[in-house]
Amino acid sequence: MGAKILVADGDKEIRSKIKEVLHEANYRVFETRNGEEALDKFLMEKGISLLIMDVELPLINGWQLCREIRRNSTVPIIMLSASKSEIDEIQSFEAGADDFMVKPFSHLVLLARIQRILRRTGGLEGENIIKAGSLRLNKISHEVDIDEVFIELSNKEFKLLSYFLENQGVMLSREKILSSVWAFDYYGDVRTIDTHVKKLRNKMKDKKHYIKTIWGQGYKFEV
Repeated sequence: MGAKILVADGDKEIRSKIKEVLHEANYRVFETRNGEEALDKFLMEKGISLLIMDVELPLINGWQLCREIRRNSTVPIIMLSASKSEIDEIQSFEAGADDFMVKPFSHLVLLARIQRILRRTGGLEGENIIKAGSLRLNKISHEVDIDEVFIELSNKEFKLLSYFLENQGVMLSREKILSSVWAFDYYGDVRTIDTHVKKLRNKMKDKKHYIKTIWGQGYKFEV
């Protein structure tokens, strides 16, 4: 089967039709009826590549759900709305959505948009997965597992590990790491890198040696 897609809509008929269309396109689909179910499913089900959610979800509406997910994940989100109001569309993008569609919509157009987004994010080809030894990082779902055991990382720890993985075997100075991972978010001492590396190593436990210290220079990720 293809990428995992979570569909959240209070209308059973709409959910069923979307599920049918996506199954035919070889996607794995998970259905939820309200915002609470959607959030629980997203947190429990590892490796979800894309979410489709209605603005008017019961319990937790689509905008609230989108903002909650955006706290820890960049997984692509397509928002649906029965309203043609520009306000709904603007609020959806402000909440962090990647796309917006007005109901009723063409399911062929929905499929095309899904494929475009997954192609861009790597969800179609598995390009969102980076592996190193027994460590695996999913750039879309913001999940990391070592020996198939998931570890919890803060957003900055995840970005730091991603940067290390994308530059395996390369010596990275503290200044280079700071400018690439922190960008304009931090103006303090570059030694903050040491603090975050220490925390990251502790969470990696017996694989902490993957991050090597190059004394007087910086760090290098090497298996």
